Amino acid sequence: MGKPTGFIEFDREKQPYRPVEERLQDWNQVMQPWPVESLKAQASRCMDCGIPFCHQGCPLGNLIPDWNDLVYRDQWMEAIERLHATNNFPEFTGTLCPAPCEGSCVLGINEDPVTIKAVELSIIDKAWENGWIKPEPAEVLTGKTVAVVGSGPAGLAAAQQLARAGHAVTLFERDDRIGGLLRYGIPEFKMEKKQLDRRLEQMQAEGVIFRTNSHAGQNLSVEELQNDFDAIVLSGGACNARDLPAAGRELKGIHQAMEFLPIQNKLCEGDDAENNSISAKDKHVIIIGGGDTGADCLGTSNRQGCKSVHQLEIMPKPPNSRHEDNPWPEWPNIFRTASAHEEGVERVYAVNTKRFIDDGDGNVKALQLVNVEMKNSDGRMSFEEVKGSEQELPCDLALLAMGFLGPEKPGMLEQLGVELNSRGNVVADPLTWMTSVDGVFAAGDMRRGQSLIVWAIAEGRSVAAGVDKYLMGATDLPRPV
Repeated sequence: MGKPTGFIEFDREKQPYRPVEERLQDWNQVMQPWPVESLKAQASRCMDCGIPFCHQGCPLGNLIPDWNDLVYRDQWMEAIERLHATNNFPEFTGTLCPAPCEGSCVLGINEDPVTIKAVELSIIDKAWENGWIKPEPAEVLTGKTVAVVGSGPAGLAAAQQLARAGHAVTLFERDDRIGGLLRYGIPEFKMEKKQLDRRLEQMQAEGVIFRTNSHAGQNLSVEELQNDFDAIVLSGGACNARDLPAAGRELKGIHQAMEFLPIQNKLCEGDDAENNSISAKDKHVIIIGGGDTGADCLGTSNRQGCKSVHQLEIMPKPPNSRHEDNPWPEWPNIFRTASAHEEGVERVYAVNTKRFIDDGDGNVKALQLVNVEMKNSDGRMSFEEVKGSEQELPCDLALLAMGFLGPEKPGMLEQLGVELNSRGNVVADPLTWMTSVDGVFAAGDMRRGQSLIVWAIAEGRSVAAGVDKYLMGATDLPRPV
């Protein structure tokens, strides 16, 4: 540790953000660079804790105390080397990850934890600024070919690791650009796509071939993949969105979040506004779902100029601090405010949607809610309506952000015949990462269900090790999980 008394001398500080009134006028990233001296003070708060529980909180096994110490000592090049040793894309996790490592920080037992995520992002930003990040092509090619299907964080990590191991990797994406949810699910104000594009340039220089508009199981046949490649990695994510079977669901103006968010991302990319019928401009917006996707819809709606916006959550409002049944080092289930919430919203907890109300022309005009109470019976959670608690909210646009129910089954998965578990996710051996079909592997949300970006990258790195061993008989690639 760089400063033994750092955690005593310095309080945790918040990541600097641009003023709300400024950032609502554009689509640029909301965060500002952290002043170096202030950041070094934050890094010095990392204690000599003996057992760094932040390691177990991070699926990637990031060497957090190491690079905190190096940042404090102003040794930035050494810090990025330690960071890249475990993480292919620190700019993605440093921007988007909810930081389970901070929930496990030993300092968090009785103080605010170390600002691990901010230090991580500052390291990678400085590395790009100084030109330290270069392509790392394989010195020896193996002659083996691998198809990676799905270009989200799991697919990108797997493709980069396999290319660096010397395999010829082709990455297939059904959309018109590479990146999966990083490209079309994450709003520009949350992560500018130039951060993604520069990584793709690096991967192309390392030999990865990108093929867009290639939908496996539709315009790209499963037989072609199996005939042309020695191994296949399924990393298509959990794209089967949870729906809301409430009365009036068929009305116009009710959309899934992933019908709404990609439109604005395409506009930010410079595409024409074709079929841009889903806009929050001058509308009363209701977002159903209190998670990160809901917050993405919120920030987008405010920037588009909505009249009002409510975010609904069926769960009760979380506490401001840990409950006794949520001890350290578990993830703290506490009330959180994202940058989008600071920009204007009414958050409503412990409510359920009864029905959508018709304006007489087939459009939604309001939403009827009812308060609910959470019940726990024999470990099974349920919600009971509170009688007489019905209320209506004006609603011209309803956005469903209630999570995902695993991968889409028609097409590729049905044609491959891979085994699925009871939750509809692809089954893969925990040691080899192979599915029930020889030579076909799976990783990321497609295998584990809807999860975090840090888990996706960790699984991408791990499945790459499994594929490399399958092709070569042994592997030197790291396996985080």
